[in-house]
Amino acid sequence: MKKKYTHLFFDLDNTLWDFKTNSKYAMLATFNLLKLDKNSVDFEHFFETYNRFNDELWEAYRKKEVTKKELTRQRFQLTFDSLKITDIDALEMNEQYLSEMPKQTHLIEGAREILDFAKSRGYRMFIITNGFKEVQHRKLLNADLAGYFEKLFISEEIKTPKPGREIFEYAVKSANAKKKKSLMIGDDWDVDIQGARNFGMDAVYYNRLKGTIDNKHNSITVIESLNELTNIL
Repeated sequence: MKKKYTHLFFDLDNTLWDFKTNSKYAMLATFNLLKLDKNSVDFEHFFETYNRFNDELWEAYRKKEVTKKELTRQRFQLTFDSLKITDIDALEMNEQYLSEMPKQTHLIEGAREILDFAKSRGYRMFIITNGFKEVQHRKLLNADLAGYFEKLFISEEIKTPKPGREIFEYAVKSANAKKKKSLMIGDDWDVDIQGARNFGMDAVYYNRLKGTIDNKHNSITVIESLNELTNIL
C-alpha cells in the first residue's frame, strides 16, 4: 500500500527546470551580447571554464564560506583571469547572464506531466531552492510553472541553504504540513536528499544522470525519470 503524502516539495533546477540546457543558452546569449568572441575565446571553452569555477563557488556558498556577492563576481572574474580576458566587468556579465536565465524555458522531460498528475490528485506543491531570488520566481513564471505551486522557498530569503535542516523545517512549517506527510523530490543526493533525510522527511532521488549512489539498505526511493513518480504518489 502506498504511503499517503499530502505535501510535495520539489527542487527546481535540474529537477523540473532544465538548468543545464537553459544556463548554456543564457550564457551563449550573454557571450554574444558582450562580444566576447573578439577575445579569440571559444564559447565552449569559456563555458566549461566558467562551470568549473561556478561549481566550486556554489559548494563554498552552501557551506557559507563565500557570500552571494563574492560568488557572483568571482565566478566570472576567475574565468576572465584564467582565459586572459581583461576588457569585461565581471559584475556586468553576471547581471546580464542573470537577466537572460529566466528567459529560457526548457523543462526536464516529463516535468509538466508529473505536475499535472500530482495536481489532479490534490497534492499541495511547493518549491525549495538554493537559487537566487531575483531569477527563481521569473523562471517559474516564464516557464508557465508558477500555477502549480503555492509557495517558493528560496534559501537566500530564508538565510540558510540546502542541505541545512533549517530550510526544510521552515518550508514544512510554513506550508502547514506534517513532516511525515511531506515528500522532497530532487536531483542532488547531498543537497536535496540527505538534507531532507537529516530533517526526518521522506525523499525521492531523481537520479537524472544515472550515477552510482550510496543508498544503504535501499532507504531512499530512486527514480531515473520523473514519470516514475506516478508509482509513488
